[in-house]
Amino acid sequence: AIKFSEVEDAVKRGNKTNYGLSAAVWTRDIKKAHRIARQIRAGVVWINTYNQFDAASPFGGYKESGIGRELGKFALDNYLQTKSVWVAL
Repeated sequence: AIKFSEVEDAVKRGNKTNYGLSAAVWTRDIKKAHRIARQIRAGVVWINTYNQFDAASPFGGYKESGIGRELGKFALDNYLQTKSVWVAL
């Protein structure tokens, strides 16, 4: 947990780290929670909960937290190659 007096200070301090795997926002004000979540540079932001996962939802971090995504359709990108084929008939 980060002690803070202003929300912007907490977001700034949280984003200052080299890592961005996950974060949590705890508040009764859901509009404020979503505004803060948009500002946080992390792969997962939980609101009023923590450590929740779903196999359909991608999991992975920003910055130096990992090398891609696990779970969800985005995880498949690690195993696929993209190819363009052009044909003139």
